[in-house]
Amino acid sequence: MIKNINEKIFLFLSFCVVIAFFRYIPHPPNFTPVIALSMYGTIFFGISALPYIILAFAVSDLFLGFHSLLIWTWGSLLLIGLISKYFKSVISRILGCFISASIFYCVTNFGVWLFSSFYPKNFQGLLECYTLAIPFFANTLLGTLVLCLVLETVLLIKKNNLLKQIIK
Repeated sequence: MIKNINEKIFLFLSFCVVIAFFRYIPHPPNFTPVIALSMYGTIFFGISALPYIILAFAVSDLFLGFHSLLIWTWGSLLLIGLISKYFKSVISRILGCFISASIFYCVTNFGVWLFSSFYPKNFQGLLECYTLAIPFFANTLLGTLVLCLVLETVLLIKKNNLLKQIIK
């Protein structure tokens, strides 16, 4: 779907700027647009945009700092990008935001439980990990839904040529 190298460079730089901006400005924990960008980036530009999204996330991590759980974070974003092709209607995309935030929550917290020393490696420890992460999930969901609504508005404006009608 991405036609030439200039579009690829522009796409990559755009994702870098948006991801970096929202990850560096003060914000509540996990209130970022990265999940929505992973989902809508592939909806807008096709699956070929997914490497640029993950790479943009990696570039921002280069400045924020790498950690041992990046594979779980990046892996969840990759999975979200891969399933986004199934969200074709407005309703399914909004549902997709809930699903995507849930995938991020489940995958990343499983990684925290499995590879950190914070929780015992048993069912009780897994349950505790997921329970203590609920406030972060609320912020993740809210951040994802806010950008989802912004992007749905952009799609609506584009689909209905509303900008041309407003300018006339």
